[in-house]
Amino acid sequence: MINLPVLPILIPLIAAIVLLFVSKSVLAQRVVSVIASASTVVSALILMAKVKSDGIQTVDMGSWPAPFGITLVSDMLSILLVLTASIITLCVVLYSFRSIGNGRERFYYYPIVQFLLLGVNGSFTTGDIFNLFVFFEIMLMSSYVLIVIGSTKIQLRESIKYILVNVISSAIFVIAVGFLYSVTGSLNMAHISARISEISTEPIITVLAVLFLIVFGLKGAIFPLYFWLPGSYAAPPAPILALFGSLLTKVGIYAILRTYTLFFYHDQPFTHDLMSLLALLTIVAGVIGALAYRDVKQILIYNIIIAVGVLLFGIATMTEESIAGTLFYLIHDMIVKAALFLLGGIIIYIAGTSNLTKMGGLIRQYPALGWTFLLASFALAGIPPLSGFTGKLLIVRAGFSEGEYVGSIVVLLSSLAVLYSVVNLFMEAFWKTPETPLPDVKKQTGSLFIPAAVLVLLSVLYGVGTEAVYPYVMQAVDTLIHPEIYIDAVLKE
Repeated sequence: MINLPVLPILIPLIAAIVLLFVSKSVLAQRVVSVIASASTVVSALILMAKVKSDGIQTVDMGSWPAPFGITLVSDMLSILLVLTASIITLCVVLYSFRSIGNGRERFYYYPIVQFLLLGVNGSFTTGDIFNLFVFFEIMLMSSYVLIVIGSTKIQLRESIKYILVNVISSAIFVIAVGFLYSVTGSLNMAHISARISEISTEPIITVLAVLFLIVFGLKGAIFPLYFWLPGSYAAPPAPILALFGSLLTKVGIYAILRTYTLFFYHDQPFTHDLMSLLALLTIVAGVIGALAYRDVKQILIYNIIIAVGVLLFGIATMTEESIAGTLFYLIHDMIVKAALFLLGGIIIYIAGTSNLTKMGGLIRQYPALGWTFLLASFALAGIPPLSGFTGKLLIVRAGFSEGEYVGSIVVLLSSLAVLYSVVNLFMEAFWKTPETPLPDVKKQTGSLFIPAAVLVLLSVLYGVGTEAVYPYVMQAVDTLIHPEIYIDAVLKE
């Protein structure tokens, strides 16, 4: 049991290697992928129970004690995100059987998905800042393959921009880590926190805080660094888009949350005011895009940017209540975004286009799909008692209590914009009279619908079961608000 934090990383790694050797057999790849993804979910559940009962779990790789070696750290924040990412990946793998296409399946799609999960789970679990960079790169290299796999014209065009932006971001990340090491003399995140607390008044710490905000802001798509996201995310098919939209930007947000609660919590008047301003501009930019487009993919993609702004505002407010709201909202957004992108993929499959002006009347033949999409839309907008409500309520309430009236009002108004954009999508795709009559033969969508419906159900349960989830979230918040808990667990002081 002492090596439990390794399992959510080790299982996808082993599965990816095995899948490389069975790439010619689609059936074998599917079976191994499902078994591996389900095993990762089970290991995450066991680890979460262990963290809940015994506190933060750490593993010193190679038996090198912290801060000299690489340490994996599973606190409640990391394991909640690992569990959520693993569940989403399992649902996406099941959805891919009917949607991704035989050509992509034979061209290493399933091993790359496991490598992506390895990078995501590793990023959430590592306790070493350079190791965070390594797992980021594993995640990004996997996404490079996924964004071009299939080699359609739009994928090849958008992949150039996507890869270029992330290569530049990674270079800045290495530079930032080098500067941080020169100042603190350590790469262990807990040790860095202890060292920074001794020199917190130095201006270089504020410079480093802004540098890391740029790095993670590029990966998390905050204003004005989100320019690459709408085109790049619209290029791949629905299951890949669901993985990107629910996981990749959230890793960037997690990195901001972790570093700004563990490293850069000293000079809040400057760094957090800057973050708050960027959060509001991110929300506004996302709202403009979500309301302007008449395309299923683009509307949902710009809603990613709105959510990033809301999460960033919660981090910038930096109170116990706002951090709790940020974590509630982060988990909600990962689940509901994955569900909406999978449901959106079904809509596009049925209609043969993502253009809303060429859709309509789907509710007659696909009522379950329509009402499930509407339910997920309400959750995304934060309609009570669904999952988006609790997190947004806590963030807004914390904002008002801290005097952040403009930001809180912008967050509230963004909920109306989100609701309008997704309900308008529902009305256009399902309710309006189509320009051309729908074919009499109904397309088979059951195997696509079930994984998406499971995520919607999970989102609903997460909302109505907030009281059951609350102790887990507050245990995570306690570690973030009181970094000495994390430091003591890692350095064993």
